[in-house]
Amino acid sequence: MTAETAVLRDDLVSEMNDLGRAARAAAAELAMAGPEQRNDALQAAAEALRDQSDKIIAANAVDMSAAEAKGLSAAMLDRLLLDSDRVEAMALGLEAIADFPDPLGRVLEERSRPNGLQIAKIAVPLGVIGIIYESRPNVTADAGGLCLKSGNAAILRGGSESANSSGAILECLQAGLRKAGLPEAALQRLPTTDRAAVGIMLTMSEDIDLIVPRGGRGLIERVQQESRIPVMAHLDGLCHTYIHGDADKEMATEIAVNAKMRRTGICGATETLLVDRSAVESHLPDVLKALVSAGCEIRGDETVQAMEIGTSVKEAVAQDWDTEYLDSIISVKVVDGLDDAVSHINQHGSHHTEAIVTEDQTAAQAFLNRVDAAIVMHNASTQYADGGEFGMGAEIGISTGKLHARGPVGADQLTSYKYLVRGRGQVRP
Repeated sequence: MTAETAVLRDDLVSEMNDLGRAARAAAAELAMAGPEQRNDALQAAAEALRDQSDKIIAANAVDMSAAEAKGLSAAMLDRLLLDSDRVEAMALGLEAIADFPDPLGRVLEERSRPNGLQIAKIAVPLGVIGIIYESRPNVTADAGGLCLKSGNAAILRGGSESANSSGAILECLQAGLRKAGLPEAALQRLPTTDRAAVGIMLTMSEDIDLIVPRGGRGLIERVQQESRIPVMAHLDGLCHTYIHGDADKEMATEIAVNAKMRRTGICGATETLLVDRSAVESHLPDVLKALVSAGCEIRGDETVQAMEIGTSVKEAVAQDWDTEYLDSIISVKVVDGLDDAVSHINQHGSHHTEAIVTEDQTAAQAFLNRVDAAIVMHNASTQYADGGEFGMGAEIGISTGKLHARGPVGADQLTSYKYLVRGRGQVRP
């Protein structure tokens, strides 16, 4: 490291520490604010998003142009794109969050002890949350809104490809904070897109209480390896749909196409289709033809490659079963019954979202019980893996871990708790 580089890093460390201290102070103020004030900030931020829609879309156009020049895939460009409908969706999301019951102060447990002590377990904010995410600028609104609702300050680090879009959205969130009389430092972003800032952020254990990474496996692994702060991981979405032998063919076809092709670039998109051997002749040709008709490339095992569907099927190699395509590609495998399907999913899945299509309720229940994932579905598209669809208004992401929160992470999941103990002069013997 040269002397000049060392000075630059020292300057960045100083700037990051200032940002962290400001967030910690803002978190203390947010924790004392009432629900009305926090909701006012959310409503004002939604209004600002609508007022600044043209500015946000113009900023997004700059990001889109740079992303196209870099050669990002169509699915990644779709994740990045903002238009008037998507800006309106962000505003509606903030309003939905504001309308939700206050997650703070909830009595989670309450008990009376024989000695007369009254003990209550109460929901409280986590404090300061560092959120690292890729591509999708709408996460700025969702994450900022959920943190504000739950009384947490947030330090945001979006992907460099969405820097202009996320910056314009953050300005609207901060405008909402100011209008409600809350500190602007409650929602901040890293001062640079330099990866070094992320490394510094992961060491700021005095000022940040939780790190939430949302993105690909490379990002998650880096954060888990380097962070000195607890991590709530949101791993990639290597999701499966399993067509059981007793599946309704029309339903299976419709679900498979929607689960893969509705939006290929989201984490809830199905990446691998498993088909029971007993359903190969009756179901598989129609399912594959429908996928191909929708513009999907098929990669299959030997049985799938031999199917007559009017186009060639590429060979699925070992890597395909472990690949999150985020594109119009699906790997298809024939399995020998429920046990084989569950084994494949538990070995190759990312513990995100898995689905079975069947009319056999016993098989469905066995699948729901045995698959190790945050979300397990029966007769529904994996694209429903979304906090908004779960009635949470929005989400920071889908937690694939097993501690603290699992599945869609909304405002309720961004709280901790403390015990309040009330006595009448008791002393312990």
